[in-house]
Amino acid sequence: MANHASAEKRNRQRITRTERNRGIRSEFRTLVKNVRELLEKGDSAGAKAALTPAISALDAAVTKGVLVRATASRRVSRLAAAVHAAATPKQS
Repeated sequence: MANHASAEKRNRQRITRTERNRGIRSEFRTLVKNVRELLEKGDSAGAKAALTPAISALDAAVTKGVLVRATASRRVSRLAAAVHAAATPKQS
């Protein structure tokens, strides 16, 4: 329990930020999951279309301070590589 006014304010700020961060995190996780599910189904065109909003959501999470820049960059790179690999015909 907070004993000072400043501690009570910090607690209110923590709750507000946690709710905002949870929503942002949930959004980019859902969009990334959609891309991965489309890749598993073999729908490379759909995955390529779903990649753009996923990248935008990851970039927004970095801007809001929810994700570290390097983490988002790594996730974008891996997603893009997977979509590219699925779209490229395999040579035998």
